[in-house]
Amino acid sequence: MARLILSVVGSDRPGLTQALAEAVLSAGGNWLESHLSRLGGLYVGSVLVELNPADVERLREAVSAVDGKGLEVRIASSIETPATGGLAVSFHLVGQDRPGIVRQVTAALAAIEVNIEDFDTRIRAEPYSGAALFELEARLRLPRGLSADKVQAALEAISGEIMVDIKLTPADEG
Repeated sequence: MARLILSVVGSDRPGLTQALAEAVLSAGGNWLESHLSRLGGLYVGSVLVELNPADVERLREAVSAVDGKGLEVRIASSIETPATGGLAVSFHLVGQDRPGIVRQVTAALAAIEVNIEDFDTRIRAEPYSGAALFELEARLRLPRGLSADKVQAALEAISGEIMVDIKLTPADEG
């Protein structure tokens, strides 16, 4: 079976997910995983589908009809790679919003070769003052031999500078 990733972006409106699901099914595909959301007023996301390799062209044709409805869809082949990392951890960060938080956090993680498997951020209002709070939730894969304590220490080293609270917990492996 072929596994493909559909990357989508378009003006948000009702029916886009249904149109995409219809295109996948009409080509004989199976919708496996997805992350779709409204971001900056647009409908954006990615979908992992599986189908018979002989049906890939049918999927491309079905997706072109969705393109005509205002949703840009790009198709890429997925790449199966063996798990090479060690422990998976969940990472949560919250603090007053300011430019540079994502760059500093990702630089600290890259410096110790931690892989970011899932990464979600949002701005929300602080309950009492209404000030903008930056919140980050991520799933991290540590390289073999690196402990969660060392990741915690690397993140704590920058947490005072960027004024955030961080928390690492074991991630669900499922």
